[in-house]
Order: sequence, then C-alpha cells, then structure tokens
Amino acid sequence: MSLDQPKCVTPTSDAMRDAGNWNPAWDSLAELDSEWVEKFLGMAVHPMCKGVLDPKTIELIAIAVDASCTHLYASGVRRHIRKALELGVSVEEVLAVLQLTSVLGIHSMALGAPMLIEEAQKLAVDGPVQGTY
Repeated sequence: MSLDQPKCVTPTSDAMRDAGNWNPAWDSLAELDSEWVEKFLGMAVHPMCKGVLDPKTIELIAIAVDASCTHLYASGVRRHIRKALELGVSVEEVLAVLQLTSVLGIHSMALGAPMLIEEAQKLAVDGPVQGTY
C-alpha cells in the first residue's frame, strides 16, 4: 500500500478532531486509509445524528462503550462522564452504567471456568498429554 494516496475529504473526522472527540489511536489508521476511517466514523455517529436518542442517553451509551472491556478508552470515558454530568445525568445513573458495563468481563469467566473444570478432570483421568505445544 502506498502512502502517496490522494487526500480524501474527511468532514466527520475533521469535526471529531475539532470537537476534541478524536481518539489519537486512529491517527495511524487515518494516515493509512483516511477514506475507510471516514466511512467507519460516519457509520458510528449516524445514530447520534438522527436525533432519535436524547443527548443524555447518547452520553450514557458512549460511557458504556468506552469503558467496556473490549474498548478501555479512558479519556473517552472521562470526556463522556463530564458531558453527561453537564447534561444533568446523575452520578448514580453514570455509576449504574459502569456497573452494567462491568459484567461484560464476566464472559471470560463464563467461557474459561467450564474449560478449566473439564481440563482439570481430563488431566486427573488421562494424565498429561505428551507432545503438545
């Protein structure tokens, strides 16, 4: 892939940068393929631009996404908590979102614990498996 691609128009990316909503982790992606990043961000912000959800709900969802175990974007969590509080969301509501989001991590245990039990039982019955790994 050549980095000498013509510059594409990126109004969504530019607006996010200007508003302080740009994640610096996207810089290298935008450098490699700004058109793809623009399409991705356009898709991500589409529900917010439709006006179906109120701003408080959007901020609570953004907190959940940024705080999730698959995202862990601390500066986004902070920014969206601040915005939610400014919009009148209570500390208790933000806390409830964080508590609900924290259960995403339980899936690691739900997946891994049964496997641990199965493998420990197999080891007890069959002994170590030779020549693996």
